[in-house]
Amino acid sequence: MNVEQVREYTLSLYGVTEDQAFGEDILNFRLEGKIFVCLWLGGGKYDMQDGVSRIALKLSPDRNIELREQYSAVTPAYHWNKTHWSDVYYEQMEDSLVKEWIKESYTLIASKLPKAVRQKYL
Repeated sequence: MNVEQVREYTLSLYGVTEDQAFGEDILNFRLEGKIFVCLWLGGGKYDMQDGVSRIALKLSPDRNIELREQYSAVTPAYHWNKTHWSDVYYEQMEDSLVKEWIKESYTLIASKLPKAVRQKYL
């Protein structure tokens, strides 16, 4: 996947909005105001690995540990709570895995919403 494909897929999920609350080099994707994906656009102060593209995903603590042990392209998130967030260097991963993990992050956030709101997304 490239940056546009990640953006398009994430925005295709029902109810997702985007903003740039942290500056011009980061796109935040939210569900009901809760961030579940941050897409680094390159440059700026968040450049970690010589411009290698990445997203930060919110996943369960156990899932983060599992993915980090299994894939070298999944690391603790640079600028987020490392228990709940992982950086995924998506260009180094299969598209299907990246999409699966974005959807998993979306579902995690949706599952924590109030019941009346949650029903729209699950």
